[in-house]
Amino acid sequence: MITVFLPCRKGSQRVKNKNIRPFAGIDGGLARIKLEQLSKMKMVDEIILSTNDKDIIDIGQRLDIPQLKIDRRPEHLCTNETTTDDLIKYVPSLTQNEHILWTHVTSPFIQAKSYEAAIRIYFNNSTSEFDSLMSVTKLQTFIWDQNGPINYDREQQKWPFTQSLPPLYEVNSGIFISSRNNYIALNDRIGKKPYLYILDGKESFDIDWEEDFAIAEKMYN
Repeated sequence: MITVFLPCRKGSQRVKNKNIRPFAGIDGGLARIKLEQLSKMKMVDEIILSTNDKDIIDIGQRLDIPQLKIDRRPEHLCTNETTTDDLIKYVPSLTQNEHILWTHVTSPFIQAKSYEAAIRIYFNNSTSEFDSLMSVTKLQTFIWDQNGPINYDREQQKWPFTQSLPPLYEVNSGIFISSRNNYIALNDRIGKKPYLYILDGKESFDIDWEEDFAIAEKMYN
């Protein structure tokens, strides 16, 4: 079966108390919303809420989610210096399930049906060329860096039709699915050949800044 890993440490550098402060009038905020979404999934037998925040623990304990397991994460893995790579090395110690879905409370628009669609795709492709899955946002527009365009050649055509451009994919951090073996062998939450699972519209929205929080509240209502 599959385990959901939901990291949710205390504090935030960019968005103060983003995990638990009221969101769109909902007490318990993003943490409660995400836990309730995950609780509706039928393809998951374990949800690990990894946190050092007593308020988040209280939110989780108040919800009637039989498959919820609360991991009181060690403080040395909850600092501003803790990297995602540090946390990846920790995750396999929390479960013996063969597969892990990593998600975030800052993706409040991903519903249970989208998680389950991703899980089905992951398992249907796990014996083919793909060894993992991650959610992305498809970008098919004019994209530049400091040196100029990176997905088209202005020497050939200055402004081609956007639908003719090769698509690029932004990792939106909503869903990562991989095997526990990949976590251990590669120290990564994806394998060497992830399936790119496209999230459309508001499902791809990630709250990373204070203005994102305000925009997401408007979108949620």
